[in-house]
Amino acid sequence: MSEHPVYETEALIAEDIDAYLEKHQHKTMLRFITCGSVDDGKSTLIGRLLYDSKMIFEDQLAALENDSKKVGTQGQEIDFALLVDGLAAEREQGITIDVAYRFFATENRKFIVADCPGHEQYTRNMVTGASTADLACILIDARKGVLVQTKRHSYLCHQLGIKNLVLAINKMDLIDYDQEKYDAIIAEYEHFAESIGIEKFTAIPISGLAGDNITTKSGNTPWYSGPTLMEHLEAVEVRSDENLTHPFRMPVQWVNRPNLDFRGFSGLIATGSVKPGDTVRSLPSGKTSTVKAIVTMDGELEEGVAGQSVTITLDDEIDCSRGDVLAAADSPPEVADQFESTIVWMDEDPLVVGRAYWMKIGTQMVSVTVAEPKYEVDVNDPSGDGSHLAAKTLHLNQIGVAEITTDRRIVFDPYVENRALGGFILIDKISNHTVGAGMLHFSLRRAQNVHWQAVDITRDDHAAMKNQKPRVLWFTGLSGSGKSTIANEVEKKLAMMNRHTFLLDGDNVRHGLNKDLGFTESDRIENIRRIGEVAKLMTDAGLIVLTAFISPFRADRQLVRDMMGEGEFIEIHVDTPLEVAEARDVKGLYKKARAGELKNFTGIDSPYEEPEEPEIRVNTVAMSPDEAADYIINQILPLK
Repeated sequence: MSEHPVYETEALIAEDIDAYLEKHQHKTMLRFITCGSVDDGKSTLIGRLLYDSKMIFEDQLAALENDSKKVGTQGQEIDFALLVDGLAAEREQGITIDVAYRFFATENRKFIVADCPGHEQYTRNMVTGASTADLACILIDARKGVLVQTKRHSYLCHQLGIKNLVLAINKMDLIDYDQEKYDAIIAEYEHFAESIGIEKFTAIPISGLAGDNITTKSGNTPWYSGPTLMEHLEAVEVRSDENLTHPFRMPVQWVNRPNLDFRGFSGLIATGSVKPGDTVRSLPSGKTSTVKAIVTMDGELEEGVAGQSVTITLDDEIDCSRGDVLAAADSPPEVADQFESTIVWMDEDPLVVGRAYWMKIGTQMVSVTVAEPKYEVDVNDPSGDGSHLAAKTLHLNQIGVAEITTDRRIVFDPYVENRALGGFILIDKISNHTVGAGMLHFSLRRAQNVHWQAVDITRDDHAAMKNQKPRVLWFTGLSGSGKSTIANEVEKKLAMMNRHTFLLDGDNVRHGLNKDLGFTESDRIENIRRIGEVAKLMTDAGLIVLTAFISPFRADRQLVRDMMGEGEFIEIHVDTPLEVAEARDVKGLYKKARAGELKNFTGIDSPYEEPEEPEIRVNTVAMSPDEAADYIINQILPLK
């Protein structure tokens, strides 16, 4: 048996295991993070909390003692940081790289703590840990005082809506528990906190290594009369309590239809509460109904509250599906498609302005484009007040404010009011990597003032008058591949068949509609977006639209495809090898690009992403333009 008394389990476990489990099940849960500058002692503090809360098994302690002697930083003493720094690279460097989550519990509360990295290059990891936290424990090395990273993390926590802040002045043992130095640090931080809008915080003098004021009051700080860190963590109000006071919101995760006689809407209640008989509204449709029952695996509930996963049945068969939100009828969330947001960029590749990304917010998944940032937040500013920098895009770990537009209206609340309906992530459509995270501030007025005008003559009417099915024949390929030539031949053949067409050519469009655009990646994306919108309007008029553009990026061709109806977008890859296209060089562009006179030229210093599964592929080495046109016509027939 270990000589350490920390392994004495609660007496209730031995006396009545069922009573212990019942008590444990109903404890509240506090999620919190530790953050601050490098070497402020975050990992050591968490290790001490785990140790003092009896959450270390004997074999773990033996391994910890052994590891402390090998790679620890405390001589022959236990290095509590090793309980958290699990990565080999972390132990070698003595730093935290990834977010480490640990669970522990006391007799009064359960805890999940995230140990966040202090290094600037791991800001995205810190944001990840803070996104679900109710409290942030910001550590300060008593010897060093308030540092730039202290201010950076405080600013981020404030922006992420964490209202409970603990300022833990650590390593008090290394300054001989000097109250004057402690008071000076508090005064400096108080001045900074006020400048960025932090209204209150709780300061505690501690030593994670020695255990001062962690779980028990320290005799070394008789001048401190406040709570210990553990006492504060056990007493602070958690977000789940706060969520109960907000109006009812439940994002629908799936429609539960086990048989013909049951139809319910399942999800996690984000905020508020709901009872049978309450009137709820389904958004974005706006339809209302009355709650018939609140169903769980354990039976029906008299009331469902925030944090519970339930299935709600309604009196009426209203339109409601995954991604919709059930809300209090008299206090519904907003619905819009244009917003101002703060975005934290998390990918090695920078944000591409105008490119379509997937946006996941609650259970909603929509396509979104990000405008050029209004500004980048300078979290590295020594003043720590989040000064603004001009920005054309966002790079890894950068934070900016930008307007975003979704392809359809979504249900949301501002992030400061509701994380579930105000926080989102951005996903690259090609790689499926999470590339960013963000917070919605408010919808833009134009999103509320601009509405679709109902018309009597529909796109189907236009198509019927022309006796044809509207389509977009999207020709893509390298410069010199023959796109325009083949598209022209196809249009002539369609005209002979009495089809109503219009050809949008890349060069021609840049003389008018897109003459303000250059050839940077973002300009190319905007070029294709505008063409897609024009092509869609022309299909609404019942036309067969032919477009001849390099359109080098798959994501942007997919953006146009998503605008069209099922089967209306026909991607035609004019497949010509680079060496053949360059040998043709009808316009002399390749020669200029090779000489460095033409920047961002596709195939030379700008990439071309070939279609992976185009509807039609033509080889201009093996086919003449006329043969290629005949082949395309045969593939798209019939045209009705």
